[in-house]
Amino acid sequence: MNRDTQVIKFFRKRIPAFVCVPGCHDCCGPVLTSTVEMARLPRKTVQEQEAALEALSCPHLGADGCQVYEERPLVCRLFGTTPKLACPNGKRPRVMIDPLIEEQIFSFFSQTRHVLV
Repeated sequence: MNRDTQVIKFFRKRIPAFVCVPGCHDCCGPVLTSTVEMARLPRKTVQEQEAALEALSCPHLGADGCQVYEERPLVCRLFGTTPKLACPNGKRPRVMIDPLIEEQIFSFFSQTRHVLV
């Protein structure tokens, strides 16, 4: 297991979970994710990626929601857990993400090669 995979695993355990509004996908837009996280997601065709980008959506968003929920990138997990990425519907966990962990995640983002999902 490489270092980035271990770091991602560490962060995933520290991002609080919460229940979203059923059927809402307001935060499911094009995002940047690390190449390590992207490698864990199913490949989409160029046409699927372009269509999602044109619709300001995610190519992994299906009719029933996120098709890669268990493997969703860190940035997707952060939505709603920090004021920097607030849920547009006001949903949030009981306790927001620890500011130190949030800072470490954003530092990881700045040091890691990212690609558009």
